[in-house]
Amino acid sequence: MSLTAKQAEKANFESNKLAKRLRREVGQAIADFNMIEDGDKVMVCLSGGKDSFGLLDILLFLREKAPIHFDVVAVNLDQKQPGFPEHVLPDYLKDLGIPFHIEEEDTYSIVKRVIPEGKTTCSLCSRLRRGILYRVADELGATKIALGHHRDDILATLFLNMFFGGKLKSMPPKLVSDDGRHMVIRPLAYCREKDLEKWAEVRQFPIIPCNLCGSQPNLQRQQVKQMLLDWEKRFPGRIETMFRSLAHVVPSHLMDRELFDFPNLKVSGVPDPDGDHAFDPETFSDNSVIPLIPADE
Repeated sequence: MSLTAKQAEKANFESNKLAKRLRREVGQAIADFNMIEDGDKVMVCLSGGKDSFGLLDILLFLREKAPIHFDVVAVNLDQKQPGFPEHVLPDYLKDLGIPFHIEEEDTYSIVKRVIPEGKTTCSLCSRLRRGILYRVADELGATKIALGHHRDDILATLFLNMFFGGKLKSMPPKLVSDDGRHMVIRPLAYCREKDLEKWAEVRQFPIIPCNLCGSQPNLQRQQVKQMLLDWEKRFPGRIETMFRSLAHVVPSHLMDRELFDFPNLKVSGVPDPDGDHAFDPETFSDNSVIPLIPADE
C-alpha cells in the first residue's frame, strides 16, 4: 500500500528530526570527550550491523560540516563465517566513494574449535578481533579507532560488571587501548539503540546478521538488555536517569579505597561546600522515586 501525501510528509518530518537528533548527539559526544581532532584519520570498524552502519553514516555527514579536517576509512573484518555475503560491504562502500579495507581472518574457525558448543563465544571472539583491528589501524595509519557502541550498550555493560563481575565499570566513550598505542572512541555514546534501529530503516542499510555471537539466546548481556527494556517500558525515564549517573560519580560516597583516601580522611574544622550532607533529605526528581521491584511482584 502506497503512502498518502500526508503520511509521506509526516514520515519525512520524523526522519529529519531523527537525523538531527543523532547527529547532534554524536557531535556533542565528540566535543565533550575531544574524540576527534584536526588531522585525525578515523578508522570506523564496520561489522555490517545497524550500529556501525549508523556510526559511519553520521561521521561522514559530520565530516563535511566540521570546523576541523579529519579523514574516515571504513574497515571490516571478514571472519569467514559460513554464508557471510562477502560482496555486500564492498559494494556499499564503493557506492559511498570512501576509502575502505576488508581484512580477511578466519577467526570463526578458531572460536568454534576452542569454545565448547553452547558456551559463550564473545570473550575470545572480541580478543581476536581487537588484536587484528589494532594491527590494521597501524597499517592504515589510523589515529583513532571508532566503535559502534551506543548508550544502551554502555549502560548494559555497567550492570553486567555489577551483577557478574563485582565491579563498577562500563564502556568509556574514549580510552587508550590495552597495548597503549591506540585511541579507541565511541561516538555513539549518547545515542539510543531504538533511534539507531529507526535510522537503519530510514537509510536502508544492508544489514548483515552475525550468527556467531548475536544468535546465542542465553547470553548474560541479552538478559541485562531485556531487564533494561522492561524497566524503560514500565518506568519511562529510568534509563535516561541511570545513564546520566555515569557522568556524575561521587567517589567519596562509594567504597573504593584506591579511588578515595578513606583511611587518611580527617576532620579539618573547616566547612567544605562539597562535603558530605549525610543528614540532608535526598534530592530525587519525582520520576526517579520508583521502587526497583514493583509492589505487585
